[in-house]
Amino acid sequence: MANPRRITLGLQSQHIADSLPPPPPPPLSSSPSSSAAAAAAAAALSSVAVFLKRPSAFPLLFSVFVLLTWLFLRLEHPVSPGLRSYISSSTSSSSFSSQSAARSLNGADSEANLVRFSAVEIPSRIARDWRGWLMDPVKAAREAGLRGQALKCASVHVGQIQPGGVRGNHRHHTCNETFILWGADTKFRLENANVKDKGYAEVTFGYDEVVLAASPSGTAHAIINVDRVRPTFVLGCQDSLMKNGSTTDYNVWKDL
Repeated sequence: MANPRRITLGLQSQHIADSLPPPPPPPLSSSPSSSAAAAAAAAALSSVAVFLKRPSAFPLLFSVFVLLTWLFLRLEHPVSPGLRSYISSSTSSSSFSSQSAARSLNGADSEANLVRFSAVEIPSRIARDWRGWLMDPVKAAREAGLRGQALKCASVHVGQIQPGGVRGNHRHHTCNETFILWGADTKFRLENANVKDKGYAEVTFGYDEVVLAASPSGTAHAIINVDRVRPTFVLGCQDSLMKNGSTTDYNVWKDL
């Protein structure tokens, strides 16, 4: 006769065994193709390491370093839209182009024989980077197409005009003169017989502008500081030496 206790224990053991999860499958062994790929990769890395230790690898490493440096600088200092448009529109290394200068010579500026530039815009035709603007008066006037500009700087003078002050108001008969003016709200007057009623052209430029002007021989000119606080800075370039005052007419305009 069977023992009921043994039958009960046997049934319980079978039930517990049936409720246990199946054992995990054994790990798959690596296939021959994956082992070959790993060996090839290791061999390639070893070859690259050997190559990089040779002196002939220096140019390649240097090129990679330069490229990474350039990418870093581009990310840190992205090109501004103004600089991008400036670079794309520039067709030569010259600070000025005859076409853009011709566009500046219009209206009152053309009658006064001058061109004006921004003193604060960077980059611009006279400022290539953050250091600010710079120009050669002879080259700039020639490229701007100003009539009667100084062909060379045989005599150069630099100075300032305090608010309310006037310089010039005279007429040279033996030299052409080119001016660079900046720093304050300023009027530039130039004798011009084509301007009806007055006989002269007069324009005002701001403290945030740089003006390049020319006064041909035999033409009167005057520079008037109309600013309340800022001085006007003047650079004058004459293409011949002024030995005495006999070739200059003074106090041309009595209203100055």
